[in-house]
Amino acid sequence: MSWNEPGGNKKDPWSGRDQQETPPDLEEVMRSLQEKLGGLFGGGSGGGKNTNANKSLGLLLAAIPVAVWAVTGIYIVDEGNRGVVTRFGKYVETTQPGPHWRLPAPIESHQIVNVEKQRSIEVGYRSGGRQQASMVEKEALMLTKDEKIVNVGMSVQYQIKDAFNYLFNLPANPESTLIQVTESAERGVIGRNDMGFVLTEGRALIAEEIKTEIQQVLDQYNAGIYVVTVSIKDAQPPEEVQSAFLDAIKAREDEQRLQNEADAYAKKIVPKAYGAAARLAQEAEAYRLNLIAKAEGEAKRFEKLLAEYQKAPEVTRERLYLDTMQEVFEKSPTVLVDVKNGGNMIYLPIDKLRRPSVAAESTKDSDNNAQAVQDVPENVIKDARIGIEREREGRTQR
Repeated sequence: MSWNEPGGNKKDPWSGRDQQETPPDLEEVMRSLQEKLGGLFGGGSGGGKNTNANKSLGLLLAAIPVAVWAVTGIYIVDEGNRGVVTRFGKYVETTQPGPHWRLPAPIESHQIVNVEKQRSIEVGYRSGGRQQASMVEKEALMLTKDEKIVNVGMSVQYQIKDAFNYLFNLPANPESTLIQVTESAERGVIGRNDMGFVLTEGRALIAEEIKTEIQQVLDQYNAGIYVVTVSIKDAQPPEEVQSAFLDAIKAREDEQRLQNEADAYAKKIVPKAYGAAARLAQEAEAYRLNLIAKAEGEAKRFEKLLAEYQKAPEVTRERLYLDTMQEVFEKSPTVLVDVKNGGNMIYLPIDKLRRPSVAAESTKDSDNNAQAVQDVPENVIKDARIGIEREREGRTQR
């Protein structure tokens, strides 16, 4: 049977519009919800009971958003942080790490400040002769005491020591203030020093002095910032004179190298000189002691000789004469014997006689000398003996 036949199904099989039910009324839904809640809170079917249930439901519905609003005031401060609470923008308190509650917004609000994190800024000369600080680049030309220009790059590390002062006593951008304070202190300190001192050995002292001045200014502002370290990362002359400055640095390095070599040579030669001087001093002292000992020995010997001379003067004089002549002849390699009234002079080669390596020659010479003595007339030999005896007698009488 078709759908449009008489007595048949009058409904449209494709649209299904006649099968849809009418959506429930909103008032009926609210009334049903009130009845259910009223049953939960002990409500009945009576009219008075329905009124009390409606009141309880209204209070409950009003308390839910208030509770949610109050929960939004709970906040937690992590370790190493501080919470700064404000009421309508006015400072109320600083909270320590842990869970806390404040009046929800818009009455009160809070800010979390990390007081243990070490922050840093960079100012001054960088690669290319520029300055980097908070992503802003600019030149950092500074005038020194000797009226020279230098580019100095610095790095400043700092921490927040007071969250309230950091948030309320500084402008909206605290880093900008710190950069300006650092530049001012840097220019002041560098302006009191020469360029050579800034570029070479004075970096550590200058950095410490700049740190002190930065901290003093920040304390005057009650900025709540503690400067940890200040370090000079680079210091260069202007680009226009860098080549000449590099030559000057090379000359200074050569000077230092030569100075080190001279110091090394001095350290090497000075001990030798001290050693030679000490050796000479010891030799002189030994020579002095030797002379003193000899003088004392000669004096003692003379004293003993004087005692013997006083006992036997003639014998002592004869002995002294013989000893002296013996010393003289021992030092002389040749002996000449001159006899009075003699025509010949006797030569005795004592030096050759004392040399054992020429014994044969000495024997031959001795034979020749003996032959020469035999050739001497007897009267000459007799006169020589008489002269020697008279000389001895004369010395004995003296």
